[in-house]
Amino acid sequence: MKLAINGGEKYRTNPFPAYNTIGVQEEEAVLRVLRSGKLSTYLGTWHDDFYGGPEVRALEREWGDYFSVKHTISVNSATSGLYAAVGACGISPGDEVIVSAYTMSASATAALVYGAIPIFVDIEEDYYCLDVKSIESKITPKTKAIIVVDIFGQPYDRDAINALAKKYNLYVIEDAAQAPGAMHNNKFAGTLGDIGIYSLNYHKHIHSGEGGIIVTDDDVLAHKLRLIRNHAEAVLSAKGIEDKSELINMVGFNYRMTEIEAAIAREQLKKLPDLLTQRLANTMYLNDQLAKIPCILPTKLRPNCKHAFYVHPLQFDEKIAGMHRNRFIDAVKAELPPTLLREESTVLLSYGYVRPLYLQPLYQERIAFGRNGYPFNLSDVTYPKGLCPVTENMHYNTLITHEFMRPGMARSDMDDVVNAFKKVWENKAELL
Repeated sequence: MKLAINGGEKYRTNPFPAYNTIGVQEEEAVLRVLRSGKLSTYLGTWHDDFYGGPEVRALEREWGDYFSVKHTISVNSATSGLYAAVGACGISPGDEVIVSAYTMSASATAALVYGAIPIFVDIEEDYYCLDVKSIESKITPKTKAIIVVDIFGQPYDRDAINALAKKYNLYVIEDAAQAPGAMHNNKFAGTLGDIGIYSLNYHKHIHSGEGGIIVTDDDVLAHKLRLIRNHAEAVLSAKGIEDKSELINMVGFNYRMTEIEAAIAREQLKKLPDLLTQRLANTMYLNDQLAKIPCILPTKLRPNCKHAFYVHPLQFDEKIAGMHRNRFIDAVKAELPPTLLREESTVLLSYGYVRPLYLQPLYQERIAFGRNGYPFNLSDVTYPKGLCPVTENMHYNTLITHEFMRPGMARSDMDDVVNAFKKVWENKAELL
């Protein structure tokens, strides 16, 4: 059977089903808000409405109850949540923040927003989160925080990294954007560090189009997060402030969530347990089936953890395949169609994830704000190629990610994916 990449017929031509969790419940919630006439009730001053309207507050209560966390602060995006978290921790120009080299860009630019220097460390070969062995060697007297990422839905190495943070008196900011419902020893991802951030962006597990949620058990951090979210500089008054340090990073923003987004998110939260169950079942099926192909290595799960599987990560063995990963995956992609509502993404199968962040022009040229390279001009830190060898090998040679385990995919849909991989494996001589 001739491979599609060489002019043969595709294994499947019908588009894969959409991942669409929006239903009548969300429609009714939106109508409820529209009919109320209150799309937002925030005021950027000391007032009861400083904390938002009824839908926002209800979402925050319900999210806190679900994740067993003391404080929940809704924002307009997880990116805003990361920026607010760095601000609340008092990060200042010239400070250093340890970040992952392999994640969405905001996990690192959050440090830059406050004039701090991102210090990139390598990832684990098995789990793709920050490698604790790489962290300690990068800690200096300037280090003030670690931004950990529960990448792909896998909780970070909480015990080891939190112990290291305690040893050096560092904040742990947990980017749990891809991991709502994941757990580490029966404690939810997002609640494992000092501050956690979730995403409600449209392609996450649950969504409200855009939006984010910040959580913390720390009263002081929660207060600062709420101030930063809503025009802190206009709210605070110098009168009564005994310690000027209370004003650090209290130049506020407008990171507020709307009532419509909050209403949608409340309904989406109710669906999260079932969606996670489907993701896990689908992933385990694909993990077992794809591992039967000799050059595909299955996902490994961190002990005592529950994975949320934002995507399904696999690894490729070039020696067994006799070819580079990209050649093999290009052939598999040629056998498959796009997914409804994601047609612009073509086939939801990728080699690698995102280019290692430190290889972006921002870091290579050391230019962020202004003409003089601020804040990089406060530091002699550089970002050479080879800085994080595991990350680079995963991205350029080894890692495969796909989204075919999403709820809505029937067993027959997943079998088509598996059979496309098998077709390429069985006809790999065409590619050599």
